[in-house]
Amino acid sequence: MKGQSYIIFAFVFALIIAIFAVINVDPVQVNYMFGTGEAPLILVILISVLLGGLATASVGAVRYFKLKRENRSLKQKVDQSNEPVTSSGFDEAPDESVEAKEENENRNVT
Repeated sequence: MKGQSYIIFAFVFALIIAIFAVINVDPVQVNYMFGTGEAPLILVILISVLLGGLATASVGAVRYFKLKRENRSLKQKVDQSNEPVTSSGFDEAPDESVEAKEENENRNVT
């Protein structure tokens, strides 16, 4: 369900950007680091959105591959370990309550 909603959101976002770009077709002056030029605003908008999407995707891909590598190394450590892994991290039952310990100490004193 999450994947479907992501795709639907992406299509709606792309449609909004496309409509916005088609409405703005006037030529504009673009200042580059090395000069200036004129380009239709539709191209400036679409190229800016494309570059922003590529930058976001590349950062996401780097994070994805780092997490995938970490997950693989942790799975290898678990496989190499002879100790069973439990969800709580404890292999034995929890200690007695504080009140029970105090009662035992009081019995030993008297």
